[in-house]
Amino acid sequence: MIREAIILAGGMGTRLRSAVPELPKCLAPVAGKPFLSYVINHLRLNGIGRIVFSLGYKAATVISFLEAAYPTLDYEVVVEDEPLGTGGAIKASLQKIKGDAAVITNGDTLFQVPVQQLFEVHTRNQALCTLALKPMQQFDRYGVVQVEENGAVTGFAEKQFYAAGLINGGLYVVDKSGFEALQPPDKFSFEKDFLEPQAASGKLFAESFDVYFIDIGIPEDFARASQELQHPPFELNKIDATWTLFLDRDGVINEEIDGTYVLHKNGFRFMPGVPQAIAQLSKIFGRIVIISNQRGVGRGLMTASDLEGIHDTLLEGVTAAGGRIDDILVCTEVAATHAHRKPNPGMAALAFARFPHIIPAKTVMVGNKLSDMQFGRWAGVYTVYVKTTHPQQPLPHPLIDAAFNNLPQFATALQSQH
Repeated sequence: MIREAIILAGGMGTRLRSAVPELPKCLAPVAGKPFLSYVINHLRLNGIGRIVFSLGYKAATVISFLEAAYPTLDYEVVVEDEPLGTGGAIKASLQKIKGDAAVITNGDTLFQVPVQQLFEVHTRNQALCTLALKPMQQFDRYGVVQVEENGAVTGFAEKQFYAAGLINGGLYVVDKSGFEALQPPDKFSFEKDFLEPQAASGKLFAESFDVYFIDIGIPEDFARASQELQHPPFELNKIDATWTLFLDRDGVINEEIDGTYVLHKNGFRFMPGVPQAIAQLSKIFGRIVIISNQRGVGRGLMTASDLEGIHDTLLEGVTAAGGRIDDILVCTEVAATHAHRKPNPGMAALAFARFPHIIPAKTVMVGNKLSDMQFGRWAGVYTVYVKTTHPQQPLPHPLIDAAFNNLPQFATALQSQH
């Protein structure tokens, strides 16, 4: 797997200045949040756990945003003292990459490519650089990429009107050592001075993905993004067997032990009515997955075997009540920046990989902490807050789509709509 990415977010956004005069382009507000959030969240849900941000114009504003909005993200920033071009920015940022390769994308473009699939193509071809291409029709804003049947890139055609073609989506996998071996200058264009000359080398490859793509570089597409990325309201009567339920464990399914953890199966106690509630929910949701932080294992207070015993007890109780749990995902890591530790969305990425039919827009996360709600937001799913352990939580809250006193109340409300 590839786990590191570079986001180029240093541009001035001159063409977008009329629509967003005070902000760097990557922070332009789209459907209620900075556009950069969509780019970050997409990468994290595709297995990227560490990001290097290449910054320039109004870098301090972007850094302040990252500190406030992504306190648990594993990231570094590289700030240009002067414009280095896209190639120079990549060269400087690659020095912060710890692995052999990195995904590279732009902070003003959302291309929802399955990046691990792109990395597989890159690895199979032993490529210097692998491009993600977007098939388009009736366009003149972009040039096209010329590709052989085996995926080798042979050239780049200039911008003009095309009835159909493959455009460079601005998302790449780059081999770090191969790139550095070319000894590129400190200032250069990645597209003109690297990609175009390398097309003759046989080391550039590409894969096309007909998935969502938006570049907010011009006001018209910025406005379109605000419409297309709008999150529809949460409605109980829309939920059916095509939906997935994510459940936190402690404080939602079982009683939380104040100041410590449930350390063994003898300490496990269901919250009142929860097995029966899960039985109700099992008749409505197509999949039910428990997603739980279990730092007690990482801290050495309990063993993995202890945790397995607890979950065996949980599953026995749910099954006896007529319900089901399709999977249990846990993060035992201690570090808050670990990609799988909530609120980081790594366990959602695991769930999406294990169950390819999961649709994030048809998924609900139920939890009893705001960290569960933040996890849901970063995972792109709906959030339901249960007040079992924090009944005084002020509502409404931007991270919460709906709130109930407990899981049985949520199940009853949902069943009444079916």
